[in-house]
Amino acid sequence: MVSVEVNRARALEGVAHGFLGRRGGVSTGITAGLDLGRRGQVEIGPELAENRRRAVEAVLPGAELVTLYQVHSPDCVIMTTPWPDAERPHADAMVTDRPGYALGILTADCAPVLLADREAGVVGAAHAGWKGAIGGVTDSTVAAMEKLGARRDRIVAAIGPCIARASYEVDEAFQRRFETDDPANERFFAAGREGHAQFDLEAYVAHRLATAGVRTVEMMGLDTYTDADRFYSFRRATHRGEADYGRLVSIIGIK
Repeated sequence: MVSVEVNRARALEGVAHGFLGRRGGVSTGITAGLDLGRRGQVEIGPELAENRRRAVEAVLPGAELVTLYQVHSPDCVIMTTPWPDAERPHADAMVTDRPGYALGILTADCAPVLLADREAGVVGAAHAGWKGAIGGVTDSTVAAMEKLGARRDRIVAAIGPCIARASYEVDEAFQRRFETDDPANERFFAAGREGHAQFDLEAYVAHRLATAGVRTVEMMGLDTYTDADRFYSFRRATHRGEADYGRLVSIIGIK
């Protein structure tokens, strides 16, 4: 049996966390591996249930997995009591100071961000696609952690597997949207084919975290698009004309 692949960040050493790949799961077909399901999925079949169990056991054994109904928003919620799957908040980040819960963010090219203030005992997880990133999802996460007693100058963060600049082609309208928000955002785009550019989502998310006052931000540099054996990718599946794509999970919790 292939073991679950857990990518861990040096910045989060000592904190129960992991950016999981697709290896080590029981899903079959196009999404073979550790596919953690769909945004609006409520029915938990045997394959998904086993993948969820394996994911949690690989990071925080015995914890209860808590996820969101992710909608590419800037919204963050404070998790004090876990919610049923059918009642997941429509949000893209969550924070907690309660032990025994595994905060799980699903991605398939978007940037998963895990955060912690070890001294305060507060952790957070954010789903930063381009919409959420420019909208301020990481800012919302840091602010919510502060409400639980964290300090932004103590918070450390890591950005896990996401689509890399070399794989992320965007059009001119996309680039203008970012440069209108802040002309300095030009530096996150590299020249591409005519009428297009290559966008560095990971670097942009790191910039937003640093601007918010997070002093330690680790970029893991793992490209979901180019490594089909290790990661799921929405854009890769689209380019290949595949009918579906899997979802990776990134988990953080308090022991």
